[in-house]
Amino acid sequence: MKRLSLALLATSAFVSPAVADELMQAAQDIFRPLPSTVPAVADNPITDDKIALGKALYFDPRLSASGVFSCYSCHNLATGGDDNLETSIGHGWQKGPRNAPTVLNAVFNEAQFWDGRAADLAAQAKGPIQAGVEMANTPEQVVDTLTSMPQYVSMFEANFDDGVTFDNMAKAIEAFEATLLTPAPFDAYLNGNAAALSDDQQAGLALFIDKGCTACHAGINVGGEGYFPFGLIERPGADILPEGDKGRFAVTATADDEYVFRAAPLRNIAVTAPYFHSGKVWDLRVAVQIMAESQLGEALTDMETDQIVAFLESLTGEMPDVTVPVLPAETATTPRPTAEVLPQ
Repeated sequence: MKRLSLALLATSAFVSPAVADELMQAAQDIFRPLPSTVPAVADNPITDDKIALGKALYFDPRLSASGVFSCYSCHNLATGGDDNLETSIGHGWQKGPRNAPTVLNAVFNEAQFWDGRAADLAAQAKGPIQAGVEMANTPEQVVDTLTSMPQYVSMFEANFDDGVTFDNMAKAIEAFEATLLTPAPFDAYLNGNAAALSDDQQAGLALFIDKGCTACHAGINVGGEGYFPFGLIERPGADILPEGDKGRFAVTATADDEYVFRAAPLRNIAVTAPYFHSGKVWDLRVAVQIMAESQLGEALTDMETDQIVAFLESLTGEMPDVTVPVLPAETATTPRPTAEVLPQ
């Protein structure tokens, strides 16, 4: 797309239909709208019964050693699918090392976690349960907990040939999380409704494309795909990019992966502050300016920043209607909560 055509959207009171059509076509080439149905996931057929099981597990704090923390604790569906904390609080009120990403639309991410160490949502579900700073439990204790409750046993047997296992627990949670889709005004725009975005939002979209943001933030999740160094042009200071967290390097042990992170998905970004893996930035305008300078070498004007933020607000979607489930009752054999970190 010609830079001049895009610039007209940000500077002109009147934009010709040809330029508006050009922008929509460019957006449709770069991004994809959310589907209207629950997406399929690899090696895990999704059914209503499996979703119901996964939903119960997602909300169940008894998957943690203390009986206090659940998936919902850090991925609150009432606050944008995250916890709105700099870094999450877990077992023994410890603080985790990174900001919790949103679970909303996470099924479309190329991989999970900031460093991509989990290939899918099922693999991701296992991590926090076993992390000493999060839920601090063990697979064995989780299985003992679930098998102590007859209702859970019946639900697992109805969904899996081998009943209650740690792997099946993760697959059930994955099935529920795959339903957490948030169709937004931007999806209506991608489906051909130009009126779904305001003039400022369309100008922001034009800038988002023109400035090069789409090199990292494209596709169905407006990001969530590919790994990129934080500070491609100019590395932020340690107040934003802590020196001790080298990102994907911890997964690959490859020098080129130092301070490399998976591109953040931007759907619902306006309601998921604070920002970046460090959670150090609370203002979306500031986050946009930091990314423009550190990744693109661009110093945005105030108007450009406001318009890009307006576009990002068009990614705020309609939340799925989720009610809190009544969980299976404990029995005399259900393991008791503990404040200790269980041996792994």
